Amino acid sequence: MPDPEDSKALTKEQAQARVDLIRAFQRELQHLEADGVLRLADAERGRLASYHDTLLDRLARQFDVDRSDVQKQMSLGMRITSFLGALAFSVACFLFFYRFWGDLSVPAQVGILVAAPIAATFGVEIAARREKTLYVASILVLVAFACFVLNLSVLGAIFNIAPSPHVLLLWGVFAITLAYAYGLQLPLLIGIAMIGSYLAAMMATAAGIDWTAFAARPEGVALAGLLALGIATLEDRRGRTAFARVYRLAGWVAVLFPLLLLAQNAAFSYLPLPVTAVRRLYDVVAVLGGAMALWTGIRRRGLGVVNVATLFLAVFLFLKLFDWWWDWMPRYLFFFLLGLLALTALVVLQRLRRRFGM
Repeated sequence: MPDPEDSKALTKEQAQARVDLIRAFQRELQHLEADGVLRLADAERGRLASYHDTLLDRLARQFDVDRSDVQKQMSLGMRITSFLGALAFSVACFLFFYRFWGDLSVPAQVGILVAAPIAATFGVEIAARREKTLYVASILVLVAFACFVLNLSVLGAIFNIAPSPHVLLLWGVFAITLAYAYGLQLPLLIGIAMIGSYLAAMMATAAGIDWTAFAARPEGVALAGLLALGIATLEDRRGRTAFARVYRLAGWVAVLFPLLLLAQNAAFSYLPLPVTAVRRLYDVVAVLGGAMALWTGIRRRGLGVVNVATLFLAVFLFLKLFDWWWDWMPRYLFFFLLGLLALTALVVLQRLRRRFGM
């Protein structure tokens, strides 16, 4: 019997997908045999079982994949626990510094601030080498990021350095570096948020606005989202599908939801156009953007993007109908029409689901 395919070229996500496919095949084969549609000879059944067992053992050793529903549920619980643990450790670090900070000299304060993220990063490396699942490493990654944020923030306060948007870039680069070094999605999402905020802040600065008010001009956030969507395409081509999904989901969130603000209030826009023109422009852009996001999510079978696009379109439509109908339409009729529109949308989504097999 030939050896199973070489698993060294697989990622953990691809390995888990292969395990899920094998388990689904085994269950379907049992149903086919029970219905009398297909029956394998004993020799064929033995070769197939041996092949699957060898492949599953190899993938389990190399990637620590989940081989059963119980293991999947436990893995989900472990991921939630690791996140809560990271949050608790980060808060503990902050409160520890806050409790004893005033008793330390400035050199001691600087030494601790510099050493803390370095020590946490070394801890990440040690944990990643000892543990395939990276649960402990993921905790230490968030602790290292929290220490790095505290590092720059407190050092700036100690030496009376004026707040700068460039600190967002440093935080983002640090988080993304850790994400790529250890294949972790949560620090990647944090890094995307930090760098996206930096780009929006720099755009606000270029427009002569205080950089801390960049959230009040969400066009910068939307442009950062477009950049994230472009990077998602590149990551798909490189075979990093898990990271591509993070970039794509974050990108669409950053693109779509600023459009809600821009379509409702033209004062949020940088565009030197009349208020009515800005609102009408972003009405059109919002509809096209939501439809494009929905189509992209359906075509790529990305449920996260589909859910984001559906929520965006529902909220946008409600806001527009409220603007158009609320002042002159009876309340019962307004909500009745909303119900009809919801039913229509449900029918359309059901047909799309059947068509694309989602």
